[in-house]
Amino acid sequence: MNRKKGNIVRHSEAELKAMKAAGKTRTDWKAAAMRPVPDGSDPDDAIERIEWSTTELPLPKRKEHTNLRIDADVLAFFRGQGRGYQTRINAVLRSYVEQVTGHKPR
Repeated sequence: MNRKKGNIVRHSEAELKAMKAAGKTRTDWKAAAMRPVPDGSDPDDAIERIEWSTTELPLPKRKEHTNLRIDADVLAFFRGQGRGYQTRINAVLRSYVEQVTGHKPR
């Protein structure tokens, strides 16, 4: 068994077979096999038919390049959270704009 980040665990095929033989799996495959395949009639099935030939994906909103003067301790706080600190600063500013204007700007 190999442990990756957090609680993600990897098992080899042999380990999985041994676990299944020992009855140590928590998956009820027989019950799962008895369930019908979702056909999309139930909204909880989350199956949505998509016409890919006509689908357009939205482009991300363009960001502006700017120089911004920020207090050193505030910048140190965001940088201390690791990669993506500029995106987090943008998210905080966006949240403020949404709160003040009462709606999402996107």
